[in-house]
Amino acid sequence: MTAEMLILVLLIVTALGFDFTNGFHDTGNAMATSIATGALKPKVAVGLSAILNLVGAFLSVQVAATITKDVLKIQETSGDDKGALVDGLSADTALIIIFAGLIGAILWNLFTWLFGLPSSSSHALFGGLIGAGLAAIGSSGINWEGILAKLIVPALFAPVIACLVAAVGTLLVYAITNGMSEKKKEGGFRHGQIASASLVSLAHGTGDAQKTMGVIALALIATGHLDASTVSHGLPFWVVASCAAAIALGTWLGGWRIIRTLGKGLVEIKAPQGMAAEASSAAIILTSSVAGMALSTTHVATGSILGSGLGKKGAEVRWSVAGRMAIAWLTTLPAAALVGALCFWLANMVGGAPGAIVIFLILAALSAYMYWRAQQQKVDHRNVNDEWAEGSEGEETPVPTATDPAAQA
Repeated sequence: MTAEMLILVLLIVTALGFDFTNGFHDTGNAMATSIATGALKPKVAVGLSAILNLVGAFLSVQVAATITKDVLKIQETSGDDKGALVDGLSADTALIIIFAGLIGAILWNLFTWLFGLPSSSSHALFGGLIGAGLAAIGSSGINWEGILAKLIVPALFAPVIACLVAAVGTLLVYAITNGMSEKKKEGGFRHGQIASASLVSLAHGTGDAQKTMGVIALALIATGHLDASTVSHGLPFWVVASCAAAIALGTWLGGWRIIRTLGKGLVEIKAPQGMAAEASSAAIILTSSVAGMALSTTHVATGSILGSGLGKKGAEVRWSVAGRMAIAWLTTLPAAALVGALCFWLANMVGGAPGAIVIFLILAALSAYMYWRAQQQKVDHRNVNDEWAEGSEGEETPVPTATDPAAQA
């Protein structure tokens, strides 16, 4: 096996690892409210979400096309020539850029998951790629116009729009059902929640699995295994199927820490609010996927949940939790970019395949450490719906032990 092929294999494995973390990191976007209101049992919810993420991944490639052309610059070539991110860049260097960017994204996903913070897997990926690209080739290799149009602008407007739509939807729901008893209201809307949460899961698979497909396609273009001009018309089946399976598996495992924050920590949510939030999220995510915008489902879902709290008179919104989420959102791009740049620098210093192996081992070690830390204050289907208990600083009280059934995390 050549050095280039070894790096490509490691990169594809790492890309699928990112897809896996994307799945469990973002499960809460679709299912947190349904779990919190009791519309779905926790394990049933994540199982249903996993199936729909799997299906959604096969529905479109528009977001994948965005990844290949709107973050790093691709020079299209013909014949047997290899594609390159910029003129004169070797395939090995191009692969290390993408590889380092993926590591930045995965480590940020795991770090925010450890603290139960819903942050954007999409922005972590873009941040990692931008950081590695800047370290390798400077600003000339970054497609700033594409990033502004397909990333920055949607990131600024999507959560605000989602919040407003969900707030209006919640107001209308409670106005229409004003004379209905609370018991009937909750029971009826719990059924509606199942449908709307399912639609969000389908939308998430349609949008987010494609981001990993786009990264793998970018690597295949850089090594001459794929023509950049054909991506918008379809991708090799093995790329689509493997990415669909990875995000579905990650979704099925739960991501309970973030589900807990979204379902119990941000807003004390009822079934009508949950349905309004999920319906708003699904509409915005699906619309953006069709337009090829790599929108953050986390930003949309969080904005919708916040809006559902604002739209219900007397609902409790925990602004301290919302503030910590906002900080995570603002730091996602620069933090992932810094890690991506450092990983590129380290791999490039070691050189070639050994450099790729070194940063892969660092990723494995740090991932194992964060998983171990999470098990010390474990959150799973058994305690995800425990009541949220805040300390004096607005943060939830720490978990006494990993096995205590009353543990909070």
